[in-house]
Amino acid sequence: MPTEPSTKPAAGRGPKKYGAEFAFRSAATAAGGIIVAAIALIALFLLIRAWPSVMANKASFFTSTEFNTSDANNLRFGIKDLFMVTVLSSLFALVIAVPIGVGIALFLTQYSPKALARPFSVVVDLLAAVPSIVFGLWGFLVVAPKLEPLQTFLNSHLSWLFLFSDGNVSIAGGGTIFTAGIVLAVMILPIITSVSREVFGLTPRSHIEAAQALGATKWEVVRLTVLPFGRSGVVAGSMLGLGRALGETIAVLIVLRTSTKGGQWSLFDGGYTFASKIASAASEFSSKLPTGAYIAAGFVLFALTFVVNALARLAAGGKVNG
Repeated sequence: MPTEPSTKPAAGRGPKKYGAEFAFRSAATAAGGIIVAAIALIALFLLIRAWPSVMANKASFFTSTEFNTSDANNLRFGIKDLFMVTVLSSLFALVIAVPIGVGIALFLTQYSPKALARPFSVVVDLLAAVPSIVFGLWGFLVVAPKLEPLQTFLNSHLSWLFLFSDGNVSIAGGGTIFTAGIVLAVMILPIITSVSREVFGLTPRSHIEAAQALGATKWEVVRLTVLPFGRSGVVAGSMLGLGRALGETIAVLIVLRTSTKGGQWSLFDGGYTFASKIASAASEFSSKLPTGAYIAAGFVLFALTFVVNALARLAAGGKVNG
């Protein structure tokens, strides 16, 4: 006859063990909840502090290119140009950094001898420790003058394409989005390379050996096993790099030339990103309404990072390998 399942705890799983498991699960859940609560509180704080200034704004917040907060009784500020410069410089940096970062990661994990891979990996990782101000000075004093002839050439021959059309600043000196994007690409390269390298290194050996047993060449092994396995990891690393680029402040503030004219989505435009605009006026945060205008810009940047991460999660298929 069938017997009823026993309700007694299994051997070695007495009340104390169940209590410890419950305590650990509760602590882990609380830790996750704290993160969610902290993010929600930050968003709420930004919204509360920004709302009075948005309501007092005399210009369109989303479509105006003005950002004049000198008179608290006549606030006129918009994020159109800030959004354009932030997104264009960050995406341009990502387009440059992702192929190079993935290529370096594949070289270190699939082609390079171990004796060379380890020191080379350390050098790449140390690049992430260079302060932003050093990158900014390097970009302003070294990169910008060197890129001026290239920018002039692109502007002369590809001006029919909006990305290379005339910008709102002079190309002379190289203080354009083009230069800022290249500096940002160098800054985010270690992040993308490190994450991609770790994920590629976790590719199951059995997958690689199976492809080799079928007669696949080295490139076919990489294309059919390593890259598909590491796709979500590359996306995750790219989004981490994009987040760094979106929020970069000092380097962009040093490299990018300011302009009083609106941008035209050209790589030869100048202006401010969200972060550099807020940093440039941080010393003047003494009045509530003008300060709230910059907090409103910060809230948009905060929301933008959430959208980017959501899109990355969709692109990665909702998971990250490794």
